[in-house]
Amino acid sequence: MSESFDKGMQVRREVLGNAHVDRAEAGKTEFDLPFQTLITESAWGTVWASDRITRRERSMLTLALLAATGNFEEIPMHIRATANTGASKGDVAEALQHVAIYAGVPKANHALKLAKQTYAEMEESEK
Repeated sequence: MSESFDKGMQVRREVLGNAHVDRAEAGKTEFDLPFQTLITESAWGTVWASDRITRRERSMLTLALLAATGNFEEIPMHIRATANTGASKGDVAEALQHVAIYAGVPKANHALKLAKQTYAEMEESEK
């Protein structure tokens, strides 16, 4: 594989955790292999690997963009990733307030609901 793929896989594991990445890798097929390679190289090996902003900031941006664009399916995954990126619950709440003002209250409201559910699941699994 390429250098950006290797870096992307490293960053992906650091942010999302080995268990998540292992499940995703196990589900990979010939059909989605090109797509999985693309996101590993570009999203993780280029964007998330950049040190121009912190992973905390990148987490907040990602969650806000997911909510603003209505891509709610990935919000729980990125909420769980905050345990590795340093974005606090307060950071996430602030980011989602921006979503409410600039992209709409319903989107922010739904994202907050998903964040609350995911944080509750995370806290329950820590017990």
